[in-house]
Amino acid sequence: MLPRPKRNLLFRTVLLLFAAAVPSFCVASSPTHLVKVRDVTEIQGVRENQLIGYGLVVGLQGTGDRQQTYFTVQTLANMLQRMGVQIPTGTAVVKNVAAVMITAQLPAFAEPGMKLDVTVSSVGDAKSIEGGVLLLTALHATDGQVYAEAQGALTTGGYSEGAAGNLRRVNYLTVGRIPNGGTIERPASIDLHGMQTVTFLLREADFTAARDIADLIDSDFKTPVATAVDSRHIVVDASAMKGLSVPRLISRIQNLSLHIQAPARVVVNERTGSIVLGGDVLLLPVSVLHGGLQIQVDTVNTAVPAAAIATSASPAVVSNTEVNVQDKEARSIRLGNGANVEELVKGLHAIGATSHDIVSILQAIKAAGGLEADLEVI
Repeated sequence: MLPRPKRNLLFRTVLLLFAAAVPSFCVASSPTHLVKVRDVTEIQGVRENQLIGYGLVVGLQGTGDRQQTYFTVQTLANMLQRMGVQIPTGTAVVKNVAAVMITAQLPAFAEPGMKLDVTVSSVGDAKSIEGGVLLLTALHATDGQVYAEAQGALTTGGYSEGAAGNLRRVNYLTVGRIPNGGTIERPASIDLHGMQTVTFLLREADFTAARDIADLIDSDFKTPVATAVDSRHIVVDASAMKGLSVPRLISRIQNLSLHIQAPARVVVNERTGSIVLGGDVLLLPVSVLHGGLQIQVDTVNTAVPAAAIATSASPAVVSNTEVNVQDKEARSIRLGNGANVEELVKGLHAIGATSHDIVSILQAIKAAGGLEADLEVI
């Protein structure tokens, strides 16, 4: 028997030789790309707001709401009543008017007098609002306050021409826009100068990205002023920046650059069969079998002469149904360790898989644990 020191040396030598003989496997990391902080974050409290209103479009060439759309006539009667005109709502027939909903985006730091674009959509049974004019309409936010007024001529970006069943239509004529048709009446800005802290919100929650941004801010200012609260919030102490205003602080931080590691994700739309796969999505060793069972049912009608039928004086028709079953041979592909999306797609196309087949195959691969990515089905 060898002495203990020599036995230990021999044992370590065998381990080293075994480790050299066994191939090593490593998980490929997702590629990173250089972005600015402004491209992946937002400022808490600095946001757009939705506006909505209800109004009337007039000046249509007989393509407005019909008489059964009662609320259109009622709205018109109420508007004329405020102008001193009384009309009986039950007998009024107006085809040149359409009831519409108006939507718009109120930008951050909006001030009275600024212009904004509005979208006008029919809510009745109008055939078209092309060439119409929106009457003055108040636009409200979720707090019930009026923040803008909208009025002006519509542009639909389409047309409808033809007659007697021969009709050609381009785009939808029941939705239009009024560029700069809205005027802001109430400010919607916040006071940045009084803020003690500024919070940056990551558009995609990521603990690593939040930590990297906080470290980048501390390194740029050479003092610990940023804290990654969670996977989305990075809080910066604005009060510690003496002599630097909040807008300048935000601008300086937003222009910092860092490397972001994009998450591996596969997005599948089962309704349309569309699939979007990131190039950094990796697959574990997996085999895919793809085959199909086709069942075809054919019905052949055969006329039987009357002489062949004792109880009938006229020919009869007999239906013969034939069922053909074809079980196709299963086709397979084999993907090795570390295979990427391109190899998967090429392999699936090679075995004749359609987009809907690929959706089912990806779900099965994910269930089997062979897909190193988040599978999102929409």
